[in-house]
Amino acid sequence: MTENLLNFDAQQLAEWFAERGEKPFRAKQVLRWIHKMGEPDFAAMTDIAASLRSKLQQAASVVSPEVQREELSSDGTRKWLLNVGTGNAVETVYIPEDGRGTLCVSTQAGCALDCAFCSTGKQGFNRNLSVAEIVGQLWWANREIGKDINGNWPITNVVFMGMGEPLLNYANTVTALRLMLDDNAYGLSRRKVTVSTSGIVPAMDRLREDCPVALAVSLHASNDALRDKLVPVNQKYPLRDLLAACQRYLDKAPRDFITFEYIMLEGVNDSEKHARELISLVRDVPCKFNLIPFNPIPQAPFKRSRHDAVRRFQDVLMQAGIVTTIRKTRGDDIAGACGQLAGQVLDKTKRTKSQAGADL
Repeated sequence: MTENLLNFDAQQLAEWFAERGEKPFRAKQVLRWIHKMGEPDFAAMTDIAASLRSKLQQAASVVSPEVQREELSSDGTRKWLLNVGTGNAVETVYIPEDGRGTLCVSTQAGCALDCAFCSTGKQGFNRNLSVAEIVGQLWWANREIGKDINGNWPITNVVFMGMGEPLLNYANTVTALRLMLDDNAYGLSRRKVTVSTSGIVPAMDRLREDCPVALAVSLHASNDALRDKLVPVNQKYPLRDLLAACQRYLDKAPRDFITFEYIMLEGVNDSEKHARELISLVRDVPCKFNLIPFNPIPQAPFKRSRHDAVRRFQDVLMQAGIVTTIRKTRGDDIAGACGQLAGQVLDKTKRTKSQAGADL
């Protein structure tokens, strides 16, 4: 069985080469070929000795998840369904914008957290994705879209906002992050790679030390009672603990603020009272808010907040000096918008609060 080299960051690849008696610089060369140049064929790596190329062809491979289906939105958003084996498939979304291209990647087949408004969580949880399955989404999307006229890959930003809770697949998420940041691989800025979390406090602290990138926190409620219902992991890591972790994270974060994501649900969390509660809640945390129009899913009994309610909510926060944006909905006609990703998941576990600590 060959080793899929998409699973290794620079240090791990160097160790793999050392175990086979090869010099460390060979690992750096191969890393550049695979990620910077998008080359899966060892025979095409022309600055590597023919004998080593032959060895690699016998012992290694470069394999990303296989694409089962592609959908194209009227706004240019592209969504791919990727086969990750054993009856599971995950979704990846590419969002083109003026001057940048953002890829939304998945980290788990399903999700154990069962947030009330999220299609992924309603499917249950099967397993964590491997490093190759996470970074392979970026590797494949770059190759599929193709380089621009200047020879640059099209994806400038990556958000870990697809299927799954990234910080419950901690080790593989961090290895994938290191590859994305590595100048010999994708060379992305820490400011342009964002991990979104529902608030796994111990893992937030670990990420701050191991690989700090931009952080987005799925807040969605202004008090514990409401958040317990919308984001059940709040029962394990309540708002007080979560906001304290956000403050600690800023010590080493590449940005000087935390982004709070807040999905707008009509009659549930979208009143001016809720906005004023948020102002009090986050007063000690430098932050910005991203208000997200709810994207309907069959399993959730919610309605999207009215446009005027969202604007009033934004105004209350802005008047308090909090930068607040309203996310433009992209890809909702192909179920590629926030909260709509579903894929195919063979649920293997009962969703419990204890799952929130399973990978820590």
